[in-house]
Amino acid sequence: MEFDYTLMTSRLLLALLAGGIIGIERALHGREAGFRTHALVCVSSSLLMILMVYQWELVPAQFLDTVRADPSRMAQGIMTGIGFLGAGVIIKEGLTVRGLTTAASIWMTASIGIVIGMGLYYPAFLAVLITVVTLSFFRWVENRLPSQIYAKFTVRFIRSKHRLDEDALRQLISRHNILAFESSYTLDNEGKNFEYEMTIRSKNQNDFRQLAQSLMDMDDVYEFKIVPC
Repeated sequence: MEFDYTLMTSRLLLALLAGGIIGIERALHGREAGFRTHALVCVSSSLLMILMVYQWELVPAQFLDTVRADPSRMAQGIMTGIGFLGAGVIIKEGLTVRGLTTAASIWMTASIGIVIGMGLYYPAFLAVLITVVTLSFFRWVENRLPSQIYAKFTVRFIRSKHRLDEDALRQLISRHNILAFESSYTLDNEGKNFEYEMTIRSKNQNDFRQLAQSLMDMDDVYEFKIVPC
């Protein structure tokens, strides 16, 4: 097999296009790994697979009978490296994990680049279409599905005026259609303030707002925070 520079060029440009299409969707939603990252991932994966396609041209003729090669080994190496790149865009903040979808899109982009590098254009095109539909249309579906909203709830009472024990506090929370769990307790400011910290969950963001309003009307509440997570 001789080097076909036109074919090499077409595969790399197709990889650039495929990665760019997926990257544009990510960039439009303000993700860290956007257009350039996805384009480069796809092109680099395709480039390495082109190397595997033309590897025999790089091996001296006298060694052809002794060299054994498995193209899947290169693909495995690419996906291992992409795993580290994908891990770099995953961020954990409290109970929230961000970046999983972007990491998955990078993984998919690398797979598409591998397929293009091997010359399998139809599955690559189909994979690009499926990926874009998943990232865009499925987002619309996901936003309309009923989901649970979590928040970190902290409330601090003035100990001398404190009349609301934990059971009463949980009843107040439940009256707003909120579930509380994972409680912790703190006594600070030389014993003057008592603090409850809980994880709370609801199906409606307005429930947190109504709980905040109820706490604002209580004289013995020194401070409170409801931070979605």
